[in-house]
Amino acid sequence: MKNDLKSGAVDLLFNSILQLKNTDECYEFFEDLCTVHEIQSLAQRLEVAKLLKDKETYAAIAAKTGASTATISRVNRSLAYGNDSYTMIFDRLGEETNDK
Repeated sequence: MKNDLKSGAVDLLFNSILQLKNTDECYEFFEDLCTVHEIQSLAQRLEVAKLLKDKETYAAIAAKTGASTATISRVNRSLAYGNDSYTMIFDRLGEETNDK
């Protein structure tokens, strides 16, 4: 993680998110914390990552999500050179789905 991201305020944010117990609490917290556009932008990036992992083309992803090619490219760079957090989350979501 980049040192310029790590701070007490960011730790508070992340620890607060870890306290949320279900999707309803997430909706409530994020609606208070973020604008609708900010939440939608985060959700869009996650959806783009999923589609990239599923080997969709940039054109198909742009059509499905409305994301710009710049956003798709940035997410793709994170998938290729990032911390593998998208993969970790998708694996955990898959495990959660398989456990039900």
